[in-house]
Amino acid sequence: MSQFFDHIPENLQEFISRQKLFFIATTAATGRISLSPKGMDTFRCLGAHRCAYLDLTGSGNETAAYLKADGRATIMFCSFDQQALILRLYGKGRPAQPGDPDWNSLTGKFPSLPGVRQIMLFDIDSVQTSCGYAVPEYELKRERPILTQWAEKKSPDELQAYRAMKNKVSIDGFDTGLAARPTENKKA
Repeated sequence: MSQFFDHIPENLQEFISRQKLFFIATTAATGRISLSPKGMDTFRCLGAHRCAYLDLTGSGNETAAYLKADGRATIMFCSFDQQALILRLYGKGRPAQPGDPDWNSLTGKFPSLPGVRQIMLFDIDSVQTSCGYAVPEYELKRERPILTQWAEKKSPDELQAYRAMKNKVSIDGFDTGLAARPTENKKA
């Protein structure tokens, strides 16, 4: 039933590329455990040991705070179609922000979306599959346009002000490391 790998095999990279939803869990030595659902076309496998996702401006920035505090992360994908499968990626991560050395090499791997805040970059050291037999089958109706519509209505200065107010500190008071420099209200 369950299998472990020390890398992301190609067949599982292909599985990941078909998924429309994933979950990211992070934590620090104290405080809450953050578990966030993510969607849209924002996740990329960058090789057998590396992956990333495009992080858009939202109501919080918990993942960045816990990656800064501890670094450990679990990323989970669930198959909701006929192929039952749960896939977990374990590793360490960090945010890459505009101006960072690897920013330009990463941005071209993602679609142009408004409100880009940062790219979460992960080094994966363990991969686990499990059956997923109890996960129900669902069909995707559509992507929600609400977040992109919200970001499209904001200027770069308005997005920077929002991030300064809502995204600099986690709900447990951890610094998110969000840079003071503005990001643009367009593609990363």
